[in-house]
Amino acid sequence: MDKEPLDRMHEECGIFGVYGHPEAANLTYLGLYALQHRGQEASGIVTYDGQTFYEEKGAGLVSDIFSEERLSRLKGHAAIGHNRYSTTGGSGLENVQPIRVNYALGTLAMVHNGNLINAHFLRDELEAYGSIFQSSMDSEVIIHLIALSRQKQLSERIVESLSRVRGAYSLIFLSEQGMIGVRDPYGVRPLSLGRMKDGGYVLASETCTFDLIEAEFVRDIEPGELIQISDQGVSSFNPFLPSDAAHCVFEYVYFSRPDSRVFGRSVYEIRKRMGRELAKEGAVAADLVIPVPDSGVPAALGYAEASKLPYDTGLIRNHYVGRTFIEPQQSIRHFGVKIKLNAISGLLEGKRVIVVDDSLVRGTTSRKIVKMIRAAGAKEVHVRISSPPIVSPCFYGIDTPTRHELVASSHNVEEIRKYITADSLTYLSNDGMFRAVYNHPSGQNKDFCTACFSEQYPIPFTGAEIKQLGLFGDAPLSE
Repeated sequence: MDKEPLDRMHEECGIFGVYGHPEAANLTYLGLYALQHRGQEASGIVTYDGQTFYEEKGAGLVSDIFSEERLSRLKGHAAIGHNRYSTTGGSGLENVQPIRVNYALGTLAMVHNGNLINAHFLRDELEAYGSIFQSSMDSEVIIHLIALSRQKQLSERIVESLSRVRGAYSLIFLSEQGMIGVRDPYGVRPLSLGRMKDGGYVLASETCTFDLIEAEFVRDIEPGELIQISDQGVSSFNPFLPSDAAHCVFEYVYFSRPDSRVFGRSVYEIRKRMGRELAKEGAVAADLVIPVPDSGVPAALGYAEASKLPYDTGLIRNHYVGRTFIEPQQSIRHFGVKIKLNAISGLLEGKRVIVVDDSLVRGTTSRKIVKMIRAAGAKEVHVRISSPPIVSPCFYGIDTPTRHELVASSHNVEEIRKYITADSLTYLSNDGMFRAVYNHPSGQNKDFCTACFSEQYPIPFTGAEIKQLGLFGDAPLSE
């Protein structure tokens, strides 16, 4: 088996919860299916029928894990589910969420999207006092803090526990008393509330899940908000000290499905506007605009419209390739990219081609794509990236290469252009990105985390955490 080296920013997970519906497990299955893009490593569901909690977990894709037989064992009117792409912790089944425990107040299950930057230090402290961890996930720290709390109500225990953690979290809890959703005070990761037409409430990472199960979008959970859903209805609290919003702007660049509304805005429209802004900033004489599918499609459409150039599908994506594949014994150049993408030679031959992608991380995949397009007969290949250069890793729930693997952290645009062998290379500017996000000519960022583009982290690190997380370092380009 061969595994492609990481050349994308990968989301940690997707979370979903249903309360007050007789088909809670089936709806959660569908919700996780819609959130498959947020994690393909493993998936799990926990349900509650008023007396007993039920659990099913497995490695792989949602459709492969949850057969009709397994879903039939998940009884109840309430359920939470999780799709995993590991950032903190390994890939064993012990690290598959939901986490479910028995503690002083009963049974508690939890799913988490994000990353806790002080989890390592809290874990050391908890273990020193006798806590025994069953996984290597940072999320388990929250469960131990809740179990150790002396507060009488679960919501109070959650607030007390979260006041000790630092980092990004969108969380859904399931207990005998109901379901609780909460976002960190910075609102880094998304979480939305929906309502089923035939009764019940839904919490989800993205609104595309509501469309699939025919739920009505109610609103986003606010940064620092805790929402309780029970047989008595929905109640809301804001128990944390307010902070300046720091929504992850990369949700718009790449993570979220284009048919979702995230942080109150249409992902598709923003990506298309990013392409329009990129056309203004990176105009070049060309015959054709093509996307790197699938995430580059909206920006490429916007670029083509703004530049008044023809748009076409010059690269075909194989949608049935998993994260691993068996390579032939005799080496084939750029096999990893070729098995996922293939160029249409008749369309590209003799053309000056603009290829639009959403981001450029290591540069290795872009280099192979440019060579593939040239091999298909293109006369010129101009690369346009609909986001700024990625110079820093994320520590708020994104699986990124280390800083020295991020090509833009130690090389300028011209050096990167030479490395990927393009005729020209243009990134979208920070101002251009925010003109697209806010749909306003000022382009001034007011609400978003841009740490991966700016190295300005909104949730501060201690000196020990900087050393532990490895914020610094660089490396040369490799052929």
